[in-house]
Amino acid sequence: MSDKDVVELHTSERFERSEVGEPVVIQAPLASTGDDNVRAVRVYGRHQVLERYLGFLPMLAFCSTLQCSWETIESGFGAGLYNGGPVALVYGFLVCLAGTTALASSFGEMASILPVAGAQYHWAADLAPFAPQFFSLMQGWMTVLAWIAGVAVAPFFVSTQITGLLVLNYPDYVHQRWHDTLLMWAIVLVPLLSNIWGRRLLAPLEVLGGIFHVVMYPIMLVVIICLGTRNTSDYVWKTKVHDLSGWSNYGVAFSLGLISSVFPLGGFDGVLHMAEEVKNAPRVVPKAMVMAVFVNGVFAWFFLIALLYNMGDINEALNTSYGYPITQVFFEIARGSPTGTNGLMCFQIMTGFLSLFGTMASVSPTFRIPIRALFLTVGFTFIVSFIQIGSTTAFNAVLSLSSLTLYISYMVPIVFLILRKIRAPHTIPFGPWRIWGPPWVGLAVNIFSVIYGVYIIIFLPFPSTRPVTWTNMNYGGIVVGVVMVFALLDYLTFGRKRWLGPARKVAEE
Repeated sequence: MSDKDVVELHTSERFERSEVGEPVVIQAPLASTGDDNVRAVRVYGRHQVLERYLGFLPMLAFCSTLQCSWETIESGFGAGLYNGGPVALVYGFLVCLAGTTALASSFGEMASILPVAGAQYHWAADLAPFAPQFFSLMQGWMTVLAWIAGVAVAPFFVSTQITGLLVLNYPDYVHQRWHDTLLMWAIVLVPLLSNIWGRRLLAPLEVLGGIFHVVMYPIMLVVIICLGTRNTSDYVWKTKVHDLSGWSNYGVAFSLGLISSVFPLGGFDGVLHMAEEVKNAPRVVPKAMVMAVFVNGVFAWFFLIALLYNMGDINEALNTSYGYPITQVFFEIARGSPTGTNGLMCFQIMTGFLSLFGTMASVSPTFRIPIRALFLTVGFTFIVSFIQIGSTTAFNAVLSLSSLTLYISYMVPIVFLILRKIRAPHTIPFGPWRIWGPPWVGLAVNIFSVIYGVYIIIFLPFPSTRPVTWTNMNYGGIVVGVVMVFALLDYLTFGRKRWLGPARKVAEE
């Protein structure tokens, strides 16, 4: 066997370690092939189950529409205005863009090694310096919870924006929270049925969403710049706000306001969970992920600046009766015309709706799609939608729960990758995509991503308003704690016997 037909990797029984705790390095034959998919599958002993039919363009469009960066900025910039003001939005977004790009680049390295739908829990098992079975199971709990909770975000935004427009257009309409719940059900059923019976339509729908995402960007910019109520440069670049929320320390208010920037840039790992349906995944998945984060971030930042320059009075936007500050801004841009406001909001609602089609992965032998996971996700969204009937604050905890658990799931494999790069870099079978530059550059990017991630995790569970009461408390951190305790109990009782880890499970198959 020649050197080029040999690949170094830690053993496929990856839970074994030498006496000093170093990963066991073995040599495994790799058939001569130019297909990176075949390389990844054979090196890790996996079986290809899903059909690979997606290329770079659909994946770039999928990741772009999944993030909906500038559209999400429209929906969520009110949180940054409330805590931190324009300064937190403008400069905070740059901080988040740098940190998120570092996170995506770190994930890109691991995705190029093993582009698998399980992503984080596989990587945690592969790279953990000890107890890989435990970390893999806990990581799986966090990732699954994050994405199931995350699916509920888009239908929540779309449904509440629609009811806000109903309030605007029909003065006699009395909004009830159960109206939002019914709309959420209707909205989430459409992509569910499309994923089951219209799977071949997903790729063109993702491309359509990407085109819509790009084409509408300059149109909305022109409308806002030409018709908006102009603010001064001092307002955009120097105005700090922290007296509205009750947080007297501006550093805390600034950090809390970052949620407006964290949320639009998060969820970039969605493309990873479709990796087993992507052609040439070790190259396409990392490239699409990093490019989508950077391009989306740049688009969103310039859109945010244009919005702040032309949004009018901050108090009117924050005190609107139409649900979202952007609806009030569009109402003023349309010169008080409900029809004009409907048209402007329609573009944003449509993009958010299209982002749902790819978020909804055991695989059904009949449909060749993860049918049970689809119904589990939709069922969870249905159940969670009831929460807002009793308390909007409780449902907001579910929204923050998505970002918090996502960032926790980001940290674990990256920390393990850093440890492996420091202790035993020769055991890492790097794929065709790596962070540019010498090895120390990649390590520095990995470390920066962890510092940024920990900073965001600290402030995500904070309440946005003081004094803190039962009604305005952010319960996201409590929910995460409860889930982690439940996951730990699962491991101690049945999980450690039932879950052998992805590597050993594959070996047994």
